[in-house]
Amino acid sequence: MDSYNHKARKRFGQNFLSDPGIIQRIVSAIGPGEADNLVEIGPGKGAITALLLEACPRLNVVELDRDLIPILLAQFAKYADFKIHQADALKFDFAQLTESGPLRIVGNLPYNISTPLIFHLLSYHSKVQDMHFMLQKEVVERMAASPGQKAYGRLGIMVQYYCQVENLFLVPPECFVPQPKVDSAIVRLKPYSEPPHPAKDVKLLERVVNVAFQQRRKTLRNGLKQLAGAETLDQLSTDISQRAENLSVAEFVTLADELLQLGVKV
Repeated sequence: MDSYNHKARKRFGQNFLSDPGIIQRIVSAIGPGEADNLVEIGPGKGAITALLLEACPRLNVVELDRDLIPILLAQFAKYADFKIHQADALKFDFAQLTESGPLRIVGNLPYNISTPLIFHLLSYHSKVQDMHFMLQKEVVERMAASPGQKAYGRLGIMVQYYCQVENLFLVPPECFVPQPKVDSAIVRLKPYSEPPHPAKDVKLLERVVNVAFQQRRKTLRNGLKQLAGAETLDQLSTDISQRAENLSVAEFVTLADELLQLGVKV
């Protein structure tokens, strides 16, 4: 990998993994199998890609940096089922890759787009078997947070609505070139076949969660004023005198369903 003259680009949020032990540990956590329908986002110079292909010859990769394409082709073109999609993962239609079965998505995600990319990928939850990502440690903590914790908020609620979340292990800065200024972590997301607390209107749930955390230090009553008047809010069974950070995923679903029943729409 080091023989290729390509410098990490800040505008793409590139930090290339260089620690063989960590790379092996990540691939072991993924556990790729021969029949898997694997997709790697942001393969970079192919550090993880190489080990994935050893276990699973069918691999699609989505890479934005066109200068990395020749590097990847030079290493992996010998694999007949290795396909490169030069595209922005934020705009990429992952549904087009599901003909061979549910997706197993992996990636060292750029920190600057990690949250919007996670929300984009959640829209394909019914077509995904699992996802393993390298993210900024704080982002993983937000995804796995419980009610009452400082990290708990919109991201964690919506990820947990769709998926089981496992914060697997930390990856220190010295495992990358160049070294980021923050710690990273590996997270496993496993979408539910059916959400344990299905909302009657997911778009309304997303809206309720969003407005509830726009002023997270204030009560739910204050936040929900954007959606409904006082008379409507007074009819809720949910205690809206508390802060948003105290409600579980199930309680947010109940709140959204009640608002829908009372005539509130997105």
